[in-house]
Amino acid sequence: MSVETALSYAALILADADVEISPENLKTLTETAGVEVEAIWTSIYAKALDGKDLKDLFFQVQAGPAAGAAPAAGAAAAGGEAAAAEEKEEEAKEESDDDMGFGLFD
Repeated sequence: MSVETALSYAALILADADVEISPENLKTLTETAGVEVEAIWTSIYAKALDGKDLKDLFFQVQAGPAAGAAPAAGAAAAGGEAAAAEEKEEEAKEESDDDMGFGLFD
């Protein structure tokens, strides 16, 4: 297990238990899981998550893709049309290179 994954899980466990996400608590959980983590990483994670509600953040991320699926589908269809137009333009550029009288292997 990577250090980042271990710290992320530890932070989620602490948030779920309504325990402060501190370097000491992160270190305790990662040591219990058998993952060696340098103190600098526990401090960085604790500072980055200070004052943030992980439960709220987690559920917002979970709800995000489902709520935005319909607009994303429309954007994907429009993106497909743009890609097709770009491909035609690319083909036109390639054809114009042939008009120069020489090719790659001439």
